[in-house]
Amino acid sequence: MDRPCVVVARESGEATRQRLAEADLIDREFGIEVADGNLYIPVTDPDAVPEDLLVTPRDVPARTPQRTPADLLGYEPTYERLGDVVLVDEDDPERADEIAEAVVESDIPVRSVLNRDSKVKGETRVRDWEVLADEDGDRSPTETVHREYGHEFLVDVDEVYFSPRLATERNRVVEQVAPGEHALDMFAGVGPYAVPMASAGAEVVACDINPDAIAYLEENAERNGVADRITTRVGDVRALTDEYADWADRLVMNLPHTAAEFADAAVAFAGESCVVHLYDIQHEDDPFERATTALEDAAGDEYAVTVLEERVVRSYAPHELNVCLDARLDRID
Repeated sequence: MDRPCVVVARESGEATRQRLAEADLIDREFGIEVADGNLYIPVTDPDAVPEDLLVTPRDVPARTPQRTPADLLGYEPTYERLGDVVLVDEDDPERADEIAEAVVESDIPVRSVLNRDSKVKGETRVRDWEVLADEDGDRSPTETVHREYGHEFLVDVDEVYFSPRLATERNRVVEQVAPGEHALDMFAGVGPYAVPMASAGAEVVACDINPDAIAYLEENAERNGVADRITTRVGDVRALTDEYADWADRLVMNLPHTAAEFADAAVAFAGESCVVHLYDIQHEDDPFERATTALEDAAGDEYAVTVLEERVVRSYAPHELNVCLDARLDRID
């Protein structure tokens, strides 16, 4: 039976699928088909599909209902999927084991199940993990390949900090990048901003204090064919202010809780005009005040600060928000 489908080249398929999913337009009663280098994504309402996407009728297969952990448990467990690793955050050991068993027995493609065993700690922001299930003893249960908007990221959650929840936010920033830009990722991790910014044509400098994160970033740059456009540095990013003074057209400052403390370095990196994406975690009453004040104080009489967007990324904790301040620094003559 023919169904309306968005047809898109395979290399753009994941980004388009996520875009349609965010708009709740994917018809999940039918499967996505791959044919002749294209993806055919069934949609529920062809009239609501963005005009830049092509809709065509296609005889796509009906989807076989998948058995989920909730089907087996009788309740909806909380977990995250990172590649073929499932991440659980459960204090009750018996309940954690119960969830892990249900995940493995479900139809979710999974290699290992991990339970958070500590809070994020130290300047490298890593945490401890308990291995609840490991279906492949030949590989590290904490390492996986995460796919996001057409890019692949090798990541080991035991060695680096990474959150799959921020994929949409990262793509929002990347979509603003123009070819030829100078982009500096001040707290780069394994490269979820740096790699796609380089793919968009930017010249990227990526710094992180965690040497393991930079090692993974360099691997991910190779995986995605952008190693020639990314320069990496290990250490405190403030040590780069002389080398990259007045260099950046765009700065990514994704170090919630403390990024605002690096506002002086951000101003030192800024060129004649520079867009800053500064992430923070603050109380819901005034979540943008600290970031705005930090940039304005650091800019002084050298730069005019224009707030472009105040964006709530997600709820972080009761009454606390993870936010992003987008601002532009323009040098004052």
